[in-house]
Parts: sequence; C-alpha cells; structure tokens
Amino acid sequence: MKTIEISDVTLRLAEGGGALSFKERVEIARTLDRLGVDQIELPALKDDKGDVLRNKTIASVVTSARLAAAVGLTEESVEAAWDSVKGARRPVLHVMLPASSVQMEYVCHKKAPAMLELAKSLVARARYFTEHVELSVLDATRAEEDFLCRLLAEAAAAGAAVTVCDSAGIMTPDECALFVRSLLEKVPGLGKVRLGVELSDGLRMSAACAAAAIDAGASVVKAAITPMGVPSTQDLAAYLTARGEGKGLRWNLRTTELTRAAGQLQWMMQTQRSGGSPFDNGVDDTGTTVCLTGGDSIDEMVKVVRHLGYDLSEEDNARVYEAFQRIAAKKHFVSARELDAIVASAAMQVPSVYRIASYVITCGNMTSAMANLTLEKDGEKQQGVCAGDGPIDAAFLAIEQIIGHHYELADYQIQTVTEGREAMGSALVKLRSNGKLYSGNGISTDVIGASIRAYISALNKIVYEGRGGKEEAL
Repeated sequence: MKTIEISDVTLRLAEGGGALSFKERVEIARTLDRLGVDQIELPALKDDKGDVLRNKTIASVVTSARLAAAVGLTEESVEAAWDSVKGARRPVLHVMLPASSVQMEYVCHKKAPAMLELAKSLVARARYFTEHVELSVLDATRAEEDFLCRLLAEAAAAGAAVTVCDSAGIMTPDECALFVRSLLEKVPGLGKVRLGVELSDGLRMSAACAAAAIDAGASVVKAAITPMGVPSTQDLAAYLTARGEGKGLRWNLRTTELTRAAGQLQWMMQTQRSGGSPFDNGVDDTGTTVCLTGGDSIDEMVKVVRHLGYDLSEEDNARVYEAFQRIAAKKHFVSARELDAIVASAAMQVPSVYRIASYVITCGNMTSAMANLTLEKDGEKQQGVCAGDGPIDAAFLAIEQIIGHHYELADYQIQTVTEGREAMGSALVKLRSNGKLYSGNGISTDVIGASIRAYISALNKIVYEGRGGKEEAL
C-alpha cells in the first residue's frame, strides 16, 4: 500500500489576505491537526514578534501533523523560522524558490547558477537544524528542464523532500502525469524522498491533476480546506475514498469529520470584512466556560489568565489574585469573563497618554453611524471622524484614525453593573499588539462612552509598555 499525504496550505496562503486574527490562525491549525492532515504549512516570518509568537503558539497545539515553517531567502531567515517552530512535535523547515527564468530574475534577481547555489546553501542551513527539510520549486512547470533536474537532484541528495509547483495552473491531467513521470525517470534520487505537487487551479482541473500526479508517482499533494486556488481537501478525500483502495492507496485524513470542519473553517474565512474595521473578525469566546473558586491558588489562577491569552508580570499576577480573592469571597465562583474584567482593572495600571477630550456619535436607521472624536495627547488635541457599521464600530475607527494604527480586537464585552434608568454599563476591550493581549475597562451610564474608555485604557497600556525601551509607532 502506498501512503498519500495531505499538506494543508490554508494558513500559508491565507496570510496574503492578512485578515485572520491570531486566535483564528491557532484554531485553524488545531482543527487541521484534529482532521489528520499530514502537514500544516505556515508563511514566512514578516513581523518578528507577532509572527514568531503565532508560530510558537501553533507549535504548542499541533500534536500529530508536521508543522512546516517557510523560510526566506537568507540563512538568517532559516534560523529565525527554526526558532519559531522548534517546539513543535514534528517541525519542518520549508525552502521555497522559483525555477523559471522570469521568476528567478523577478523574485531573486539571480541567474540559474546563482539560484542553484542559493538553494544549496538554504537547504544545507536548514539541514543544520533539522533533518526534516522541504524544497518547493515554484513555477517548476515553466523551468528549463536541465536546470530543474539539477536543482531537484541537489535537494534530493541533501535528503530534502521535494515539491514541484504548477504555479500558472495551466497543465491538464495527462500533462501533469507525464511531467511527474519524466522527473522520476531523469532524477533517480527523487524516488528516495517524498515527492509532492502543488497545483494551481487556473483551469479548474487541479483536483484531476492531483489524482493524475498520484498515479504517476507523487506521494504528497498540497491542498486547502477552504477555497485557495489549489485542490480542495474535500475533493481529494472524495477521490481517495472512491478509488484509493482499488489503487492500493491509504491516507490518514479523517474523512467523516471533514465536511463539518470544512464548513466551520470556511465560515471563519468568509466572515472577514474589508475596510480595516476593529470588528473584522468578530470577538472571541474562548475560555468562557472556565471558572475559579476562592479556594484556588495563585498558580491555578495564573494558568487560567494565561489560557485567556495574557502574559502578566509577577507583580500584576499578585494584584489580579488579590482582586480575584475579594470577588471570590462574595460569590461561589469567578467566571472567565469576570476574570477578564479583573485583569483589565487590576493589571498594568499606567498613566494616561491618551485622554478623551470629547466625542459626538450619531446613528439611526436611515443613516450610517458617524463618530466625531477628539483625544488629547501630550497637551495636543487630535480629531478623528469616521463612519462605521454601528456607533461603537465608528468610534473605534475614529480612534484608529487618530493614532494611525490598527490593532486586532481580540474581544469586546459589555454588561450592566447597576440597575434602573441610570444604570451604569461596563465595557471590556482586549487589543492584541505584537501577539500580546492588553485589556481595558470602562464604566459609564452610556455604553458607547464606556466602550471608548475601555479602548483608550487598553491603548494606553500598549503605548506605555512601548515607551519602556520599545517605542510604539503611534
């Protein structure tokens, strides 16, 4: 029996859109791992702090699949990628290089001999850290045959897995099968390593091409569980289920769970909005079922705080635990949402860099919500005017306009704290900066005002910590 492996490229290709939140990326990786895909691919690092933390977090939740981190075009990028995924159970370093003359000149500004040397050096550097290395040859179907064979032979000799890509997506199934067979014949070393294919869906035939490549000798197919212009995992599963046993193929994918999981992830990917709204991806309820009692120790509370996404100092943990004990003494348990509010009010209390000078919010069923908001920073007033899908969305957009920065809104909560016509409302805002959570709390008889105060509270914490030797660009 021949094992066919599925390497999922959802997270690697989704990075181009830039709209997935930190937690959504982690949840996608967790779901793919649960489905039994053989490899999960991550994009190359761009933002050192945020991307490294993302990779490390994903590495901690992926327990079965290989985790492949793409490297850049320098040996330094290989080490950085390795540091971000070395905690994974099965880490892989993924070298991706073009092979066609046009792409080598455009992407790397190199001719064939220099590109061959670059490939050898990157693979060798990756092999220094791990034996699990993959070379993806981009635009392989339009490369000069002699150069392509030399490149694949060098990679195979170094022990790297090899993937050939039809980046243009113009091959038919017959041509794809012939291409794979030809490479296996001309590069004998390919038979000793995993040979994969990544097929773009330019002709809407990528799934058929993948089936032909498998028949021709490929053992790995790059796929995505959501529409990404490559074969869908669902189509491959249908092919393997219908014809795999007859062709002597086996696979690890849990096909019975695939339809439900695919629906969930497609919903997650399609609920993104354009325009850079703070509410691009909704808010998160992760961990809301967790609760603590007054008998829990500070260590147990710290575990829950970390589960919620916070990385607090020992001093802040002590402040939060003290406030937690006061609340726990008055009731049977403290929920995760209540602990969120405690963290927002007790941890990292900082001076106010930004202060609210004034705000005017207009909205109605016949007009878009508008926010005219003025903040004061270092004695200077700055004004922002924005429209939004609602009054709070408009207010948050106006703040972002003033500060000139968009932060991921990790969570947003509102609740009443008193009763009656003059009831006070409490708002909790959690912002993520460089992968770290900062929460702010605001109280007002006006829910919009409470929300603005909560956002400014979280923002001030980000700015304050940035000024402590790591100046935030605001």
